[in-house]
Amino acid sequence: MTTNHHISKVLGLCMALLISVTSFAQTLEDQINDYVSSQYTSETPGASVLVAKDGKIIYKNSFGISNFELDVKAETNHVYEIGSITKQFTAVAILMLEEQGKLSVSDEITKFIPDYPTQGKTITIHHLLNHTSGIQSYTGMASFMELARTDMTPTELIGKFKNEPMEFDPGTQFKYNNSGYILLGHIIEVTSGKSYEDFIQANIFDKVGMTSSYYGSMTRLIPNRATGYSQTDSGYRNANYLSLTLPYAAGSLMSTTEDMLKWQNAISANTLIKRSSLEKAINGSILDSGDDITYGYGWIKGDINGSQTVEHGGGIFGYTTNGVFLPEENIYVIGLTNCDCGNIGAVVKNVAAMAVGKPLQKKEDAITLSEAQLSKWVGAYAYDAGVVRHITLKDNQLYSQREESTNLEIYPMTATNFIFDGGDTAYEFYTEDGNRMVKMKVDGEIIIGKGIDKAPPAARAEITLAPEVLVDYIGKYELQPTFHITISVRDNKIYGLATGQGEVELFAEEKDKFYLKVVTADIHFTRNAEGVIESLTLFQGGQEVPGKKVD
Repeated sequence: MTTNHHISKVLGLCMALLISVTSFAQTLEDQINDYVSSQYTSETPGASVLVAKDGKIIYKNSFGISNFELDVKAETNHVYEIGSITKQFTAVAILMLEEQGKLSVSDEITKFIPDYPTQGKTITIHHLLNHTSGIQSYTGMASFMELARTDMTPTELIGKFKNEPMEFDPGTQFKYNNSGYILLGHIIEVTSGKSYEDFIQANIFDKVGMTSSYYGSMTRLIPNRATGYSQTDSGYRNANYLSLTLPYAAGSLMSTTEDMLKWQNAISANTLIKRSSLEKAINGSILDSGDDITYGYGWIKGDINGSQTVEHGGGIFGYTTNGVFLPEENIYVIGLTNCDCGNIGAVVKNVAAMAVGKPLQKKEDAITLSEAQLSKWVGAYAYDAGVVRHITLKDNQLYSQREESTNLEIYPMTATNFIFDGGDTAYEFYTEDGNRMVKMKVDGEIIIGKGIDKAPPAARAEITLAPEVLVDYIGKYELQPTFHITISVRDNKIYGLATGQGEVELFAEEKDKFYLKVVTADIHFTRNAEGVIESLTLFQGGQEVPGKKVD
């Protein structure tokens, strides 16, 4: 009787625990479904999201559309280009070769690429891995879009940037740099005797069973490939063509959410590299000055509401991605999308926060403050490295704008705490000795801004041009052989569409002179003697790039 009673109590307790766990899982599933479905709908490109706890899937789902033209909904087995998450694979490949004694991260790159012009600097593999080499990133060069459709070998691609001036001495600064990972891919080929594609396939994909992962190709048939899209003001369009020989070891891999979990599980289990090697990758780096940076080798240290993370995102023509691992909670969240738009990084972080029971605040939770309360924080704030951000107020809405960047809304959670859309970046305003101050939290890092007396950038004039004037600008303008800006007009508004980018609205300052609001750029049109538009000039980043009207 006693024994039966004891058994009954144990069974009851187990059932209660099972119900509790099931209830939690259902609640979490509902939370994630409600949130992600609000971001990706039946009218948007797709997103696949997976959450794992202790290496096991506790949530997976897909939302939105994988192919608009065939009306195919996104599915969890669809394959996406993962963009710069590729850098994790490249970094691990380098560390594998180091464990095999074929290289050291402290080796100078000229040991493997003897003819590389280091311009008198000492550049090591370490500098390539953590973006401190000072080499110019080829994706930031004006000629990049000209090359977008061109297949190249690694050495041909390296030849496009190797003679560019260094931006700083190696080890003295951090600046995200795709060129460094191109060089790493070539070093993998030199030391292993295999192509980068073959090395990753044999030593990673095959080893951990990533059967739905690939070195990307625009010509090969990839089963379950999600079509990549870009967003315009009028909807979505197919993303521009990009030869995947160009992202190479910096961004050419493709995968699914379940395969990416296999990757994370292999990393966690030390299947591919030793824990001592992984520690180099996931714990950030130190500059020559002794200052810490959050980027290690293919992973970035971060924070979600007090929970430490290691993470990386990706963005490439037609796709954006983000993966976050929370080591203390042993939770992994991966999000893959087939549009180079939206903010999958914020979505993944919000889902991760839900999974650990620390949900991020959302703009929908914002409170209403009086104009006097909001005005208290208006002004300029100076940060390290000469960065200045301006807080402005318009129609009872605060905005934050880094100089030479986009003006973004911030939302009040309290009288002093404001978040950006997505909730993963926040301001905490306060006063110190009567001066305005702000703590900016980004990925767990606190950056202090001090109030200064500096006027915000002057609001630019904006005039309305007659429809018969706007029609003059319509056409296609060639800035480089494979880089064009197409000008169109709809509803008495004028838009520009650059190769490989989304459509943006232009604003007239005066006849023939326009500016953009999403980035700091101007477009001026030139007329011939007969008053007909014959060219434009793009002013951006200190450069003036002319483009002849060709259509």
